[in-house]
Amino acid sequence: MFTTAKPTYFSPPADGSRAFSHVNVDPATGEQPKNWNEDVRVVQIEDIRGKEHEFSLDISGFQYYRHPAKHTKFTNDKEIEESTIRKVSNSLRSLLAPVGWLSSTTKHQPFALVRIDLTPASSVARVHRRTCAASRSVPDHKLMASNLSFGSRLPLAVCDFRGLDTKEDLVPFALIYPDREGETYGVKYTPNHKWMYKGAMDLEDLVLLKCFDSLQDGSVATMAPHTAFEDPKTAL
Repeated sequence: MFTTAKPTYFSPPADGSRAFSHVNVDPATGEQPKNWNEDVRVVQIEDIRGKEHEFSLDISGFQYYRHPAKHTKFTNDKEIEESTIRKVSNSLRSLLAPVGWLSSTTKHQPFALVRIDLTPASSVARVHRRTCAASRSVPDHKLMASNLSFGSRLPLAVCDFRGLDTKEDLVPFALIYPDREGETYGVKYTPNHKWMYKGAMDLEDLVLLKCFDSLQDGSVATMAPHTAFEDPKTAL
């Protein structure tokens, strides 16, 4: 079953300059300063509930899980962080034990922009920020960065890595913080993208998205574009 959505893609600066977006809102305009344009497209998103087992981190760049939920709704961020996110992250780390290093940023309110949250450069920078000084070299074994998302009012659509052209579809752009600069990938539209989601996700449904994989020999998926979208069948 398919649903129609209008995701916002990334359109790079026309003058060829490096794309950027400020994280903080400009008080004078009420907007986040940026030099790239939004490109809204109409796409079909397949509901893969019932066959989600056919997709995995290394094949499609994403994978669905079920995990017992303590909460019946997500209203208190501190409680979520302490009682839900940590437990889920620990469980997934056990499932992904062969991975040398895993960064999992958990989200319960997805953002409505087609993107990949990390580039290779920002993935390595995250390793440096989150590991002790004694181990700041990039591990020789497999390194993977990922995001974890669970049920919310806006469902999360994921794009199968197998329909992504990593050389043509992706544009790195700077995320300007007050004290540092990060980097993420904007995604340009192409009809080759295959979008899907798991319909009617409840609070025990989780999806893990790959943002980066140090194994770059073409044998595994290395990322999965994603975006939130409006779905009339979702009501959390």
